[in-house]
Amino acid sequence: MEQRKFGYGRVSSKEQNEARQVDSLQSIGVSQRDLYVDKASGKDFDRAQYQIMKRAMREGDVLYIHSLDRLGRNKDDILAEWQDITKVIKADIVVLDMPLLDTTNHKDSVGTFVADLVLQVLSWIAQDERERIGKRQREGIDAAKRRGQHLGRPKKSYDTMTDVEQASFISEYTRWKAEEQTAVQTFNALGLTKSTFYKIVREYEEENKKS
Repeated sequence: MEQRKFGYGRVSSKEQNEARQVDSLQSIGVSQRDLYVDKASGKDFDRAQYQIMKRAMREGDVLYIHSLDRLGRNKDDILAEWQDITKVIKADIVVLDMPLLDTTNHKDSVGTFVADLVLQVLSWIAQDERERIGKRQREGIDAAKRRGQHLGRPKKSYDTMTDVEQASFISEYTRWKAEEQTAVQTFNALGLTKSTFYKIVREYEEENKKS
C-alpha cells in the first residue's frame, strides 16, 4: 500500500491564522487532501479534524506537524497519542521544528531512546508553559477585578489598525473588489474572521464616502 503523508495543524481560536503551519506542511509534500487543521484548544484530543485524520491513518503512513505544541498541550495525553500512532497504528511522526522527533530516522534502540527522552522533556515543557500562562491570566483577572476594571479583548476596527495593517487591508480589499480573489481568501489572508472583515469593510467604505 502506498505511503501517505498526513499533515496536522492547530490554532487555538478562529481569530488565529493557520497559514504558516499549512505552508510548512505543504512545502514538504503534504497534499491538500491529507491536510487537517483544527481551530480548537490543545488541552485534549477531542478535536474533529484530528480524530478524522487519525482514523484515516494506516501502518507505514507519516504524520507531519509543525511543532509539538500544535499536537497538544497536556503531557500525558501527548505521550499517549504518540504511542498510539507509532506503536498501535504503526505510523511515523515527524516534528518539523525538532529534528530529533522524527521516528522515520530513529529505528534503532539508541535513536528511539533519545527521541522518547526528548519527547518527554518537550511535552513536559509544553504543559508547564500552558499552566504558567493560565496562572498568569488568572492572576491578572483577579488583580483587575480588585481594581474594579473590566477585562475583554479590544474589538478590531479600521481605526485601530496600524498603518501597516491598513495598507495590507487596502491591498487585499482592492484585489477582492476586482474579483481577483474570494472574500474567504481575503479575510484569511488578513487573519480576520468573516464578521470582523465585513465590519471593517463597512467602516472603510463609509470613511471613503466622507472624503
